[in-house]
Amino acid sequence: MNSGLSPPSIKLPGLSLHTNGKNTTQRRHRSPSLLKVEHVASSNEQALDQAAYANINAEWVNRKGAWMIHVVLIATGKVIIDAIPRMTQNVSWTAVNLTYLACSYLMFHWVTGIPFGSELHGGAYDDLTLWEQIDGGAQNTPSKKWLFSVPVGLFLLSTHYTNYNPWLFAINLSALIFTLVPKLPIAHRQRLRILPDNSSGSGGATPTNVSGTSTPLGQINPPPELLLTDAQFR
Repeated sequence: MNSGLSPPSIKLPGLSLHTNGKNTTQRRHRSPSLLKVEHVASSNEQALDQAAYANINAEWVNRKGAWMIHVVLIATGKVIIDAIPRMTQNVSWTAVNLTYLACSYLMFHWVTGIPFGSELHGGAYDDLTLWEQIDGGAQNTPSKKWLFSVPVGLFLLSTHYTNYNPWLFAINLSALIFTLVPKLPIAHRQRLRILPDNSSGSGGATPTNVSGTSTPLGQINPPPELLLTDAQFR
């Protein structure tokens, strides 16, 4: 029976997701890394430029007499150093070993690019060392095995003729490891950067709220008000 009384309308206030106060943000800076390993990638265009002409900067290692030149240079250096007055065999062999390792590292693993004919390859070798250019970057080739074994053989000779002096052995071994590591396949096209520039990398600042919560993605509008009348219950 209708008593003539209708239920009153119920008005729910709109829900607002706004927070009081200003949603100020601050920058949380990440500490940059001291060391960073980067991989030197090669695009398809660079691969085509490398294959366009023969790389005369690296092909000489496979020519006749290229292997023997290392033995000749080591023997010549030994004769020159022995000619210094009051030179001992311990110092002489250590100096020969360190000089060869330093020149080998500088030539094969430090200098990048090619000194001549770079316009023929469109700069495709600008970021590659001589070791990475030899045999088109292939690993464990005869030339690379020879270039790997020469420093080891010279180290063994210098260790023997220095009468296994522990201090000289430690110096020669450290230099040998420093020179052989870049020759390993795992180090191919890898660069160790000291104090790299992280201005555009992952070490940049990340925006966060003062409260430490995640940064809002955008402005959220409040939902519309809801009105409930007696007609909705009939």
